[in-house]
Amino acid sequence: MINKVVQDAAAACHDIPSGATLMLGGFGLCGIPENAIQELLRLGVKDLTCISNNAGVDDFGIGLLLQKRQVKKMISSYVGENAEFERQLLSGELEVELIPQGTLAERIRAGGAGIPAFFTPAGYGTEVGEGKESREFNGKMYLMETWLKADFALVKAWKGDTAGNLIYKGTARNFNPMMAAAGKITIAEVEELVPVGELDPNMIHTPGIYVQRIFQGKDYEKRIEQRTIRS
Repeated sequence: MINKVVQDAAAACHDIPSGATLMLGGFGLCGIPENAIQELLRLGVKDLTCISNNAGVDDFGIGLLLQKRQVKKMISSYVGENAEFERQLLSGELEVELIPQGTLAERIRAGGAGIPAFFTPAGYGTEVGEGKESREFNGKMYLMETWLKADFALVKAWKGDTAGNLIYKGTARNFNPMMAAAGKITIAEVEELVPVGELDPNMIHTPGIYVQRIFQGKDYEKRIEQRTIRS
């Protein structure tokens, strides 16, 4: 087995350049690559194209990259929790491609599966469909959507082994697995790193073949995006 372990986020992200296209896993603030994002902040790389379901909040997650003006373009499905994202969008400072959430997920999955295009009914007859090819199937109109791929995919897993096999927990499984397959170089940070053979093969969500670098993260804040409690 190839040992894909690197020491930390600095070693994993050292060659991410300005202008790169990145996929960043997670759903809301759950399962986001916190350590890798902090390293991008430290590196100061700019003009990034970030593909992520959402953009975190103003002071956490991708929101920190937006604050530092490191992001040139966001490809997302949901931006409602980030006031700075909204401000940059409305002022024209940030290029944004908003995609229906299911379409975003399938475009990423298609990128990892080597499928250059597919047809979906989502968005037909709306602004989403402007300039896109459409076709009728069984009496219903569909839009053609193209794959999404990235130079680097930054994902976060609960547990991984030294060969890069990953297990996610709960909501973190939503976008991380498909992004891991769609990155030219996939960097995985995990809460627990174990030797090869300790993970149950039946429980592995991302096979190590998709992962080029893995490290054990630290100091996870795991912030709750919306906390609802009784008065």
